[in-house]
Amino acid sequence: MTIRDIGKILVIVPTYNERESLPVIVAGIRTTEPEVHVLVADDNSPDGTGEVADHLRSIDSSIHVLHRSAKAGLGAAYLDAFKWAKANGYDVVVEMDADGSHRPVDLTKILDALSDNDVVLGSRWVKQGKVVNWAKSREVLSRGGNLYTRMWLGIPIKDATGGFRAYRMSALDQMDIELVESQGYCFQVDMAWRAVKADLRVAEVPITFVERELGESKMDSSIVKEALWRVTQWGIEKHVSDLKRIFGR
Repeated sequence: MTIRDIGKILVIVPTYNERESLPVIVAGIRTTEPEVHVLVADDNSPDGTGEVADHLRSIDSSIHVLHRSAKAGLGAAYLDAFKWAKANGYDVVVEMDADGSHRPVDLTKILDALSDNDVVLGSRWVKQGKVVNWAKSREVLSRGGNLYTRMWLGIPIKDATGGFRAYRMSALDQMDIELVESQGYCFQVDMAWRAVKADLRVAEVPITFVERELGESKMDSSIVKEALWRVTQWGIEKHVSDLKRIFGR
């Protein structure tokens, strides 16, 4: 275990129908990084994931549960969890999936990098980053989406759509997150772009993303469409703003 000076750390694990994988990922987090706390943010999963989370809490005081009334999207779950973290005195929040696609061993690398940064993104598309058991079509979609994001928004981030990342609470305070309305993968792009616009220290570290073995993916066409539409909209607004600034209007 690495001794760090980044403060009190909370790993947020949003869940919806993850009763099989949740105990595995929580155990992995607690074994790899025993000093961190875990918050399970459950969207009233019909498969009983919330009850599983409550059981985990009953046997480990470092595990907490945020019961949400209904499935309202990844972005909303994280924003509620960020508020919970701030109210309970945490200095660092980490986003991590419950399905096993994010390896606890990579959590260590992300937290280590946060010592010199405000935001650290686990990246599949930097050197030494990789994906396991992905169809080629999905890799093309992800790489293409990230290239499109870099072109339209002008941000030097290779993997803006990735969901394994850490923020200092002080960074979130500078990112106007109360204005965030996006969901799904677009939420991750939105947050990365806000970090860059706030001139925060943003770093990417390589991770290995492993396709889930339990449960079903939450990915669907509506998530892709939202990301495409919002990134295009933000890009147009950015370019118009840049032109106005150049021509003094």
